[in-house]
Amino acid sequence: MGVVVFNPDTFREVYPQFVDTPNVRLDWWFAQAETLLNNTDCSVVKDLGERERLLMLLMHHLAALDERAEQGGLVGRIGSATEGSVSVSADLSGVSGKAAWFAQTPWGLTYWQMTAKYRAFRYVPGGCYARR
Repeated sequence: MGVVVFNPDTFREVYPQFVDTPNVRLDWWFAQAETLLNNTDCSVVKDLGERERLLMLLMHHLAALDERAEQGGLVGRIGSATEGSVSVSADLSGVSGKAAWFAQTPWGLTYWQMTAKYRAFRYVPGGCYARR
């Protein structure tokens, strides 16, 4: 089975807006994505191509959240905006607690939708134990 090995060039081809982003930052987002999606032989996502796509979506989601935090930290989707006297409100209503964090960006919501099949109940006899 194996693991997804991060390739910064592939990420930049898929998301060209990161062409000037240093590798160290991309590696950081990949490591964060791996904490959210298991990238070992024990991962529920067995297909490495699918797992790579999901990890890249998570990376882009994390990057967008970082960028948002650097610009002032609005959390949520923009629910309403006013121009005169400038007013913006964020809204996460209509989204379950776990999905709300992912729903803050298009990439996070895409990840959430693509992983719906893995959130259904399933019985796994025995379990998976990582090699040491």
